[in-house]
Amino acid sequence: MGKIFFITGTDTGVGKTVLTASLLYHLRRKKIHALAIKPFCTGTREDVEILQKLQPGQLSDSEMNPCFFQEPIAPAVAAKLHRKKIILEQVLAKIFEIKKRCDVLLIEGVGGIMVPLGTDFLVSDLIAKLSCPVIVASRNELGTINHTLLSVFALQHAIKEQIKIVMIEPEMADFSTKTNRKFLMEKTQLKIFSIPFLGRKAASSEAFKKNYKKIQKTLAAIIKCD
Repeated sequence: MGKIFFITGTDTGVGKTVLTASLLYHLRRKKIHALAIKPFCTGTREDVEILQKLQPGQLSDSEMNPCFFQEPIAPAVAAKLHRKKIILEQVLAKIFEIKKRCDVLLIEGVGGIMVPLGTDFLVSDLIAKLSCPVIVASRNELGTINHTLLSVFALQHAIKEQIKIVMIEPEMADFSTKTNRKFLMEKTQLKIFSIPFLGRKAASSEAFKKNYKKIQKTLAAIIKCD
């Protein structure tokens, strides 16, 4: 396949890590040499730990997550606090070095696409330089139409590559849950997939194995490039 896929979200905590990990589990189960990285991480490296359990011994934490700050704030803001400069070209070099070591590279973003990452660049700028398909994770609940459309329209302004939306179903549906997907499909004309609620401990290794059959076909369709 020889591809990079960037997994972003409409906000923080929408399910990017579980989606990225599920895609990684699917690809590796299919005997495709896939790796996942999260170049930027703040607060904790919990997301990194989740992904590392699915690719043990393949990458060091610093290779997988070269930009880490303990403060739970935007990477560019944290870097400024530490008087460090994050340069886009340097980040790209690290990503492409990892890409040489696999057939498919999954890149999990941080927050949404307008999060400032470093010196004069946002998540959207990084995506544009990668020239890769983008998968947008969004919550299927009230408020998602605004958040998803803002994210998609900004991406369409920045890139020409394929964009897919993956709606993560909530544990408890609200009144909008049944109508959000149809409206967004009509408005964006993009492919929109649904991932059911996978449990409160969906990020555990056991859960990925347990839930795989439920979402196998969906994961295959998401990762396919048309």
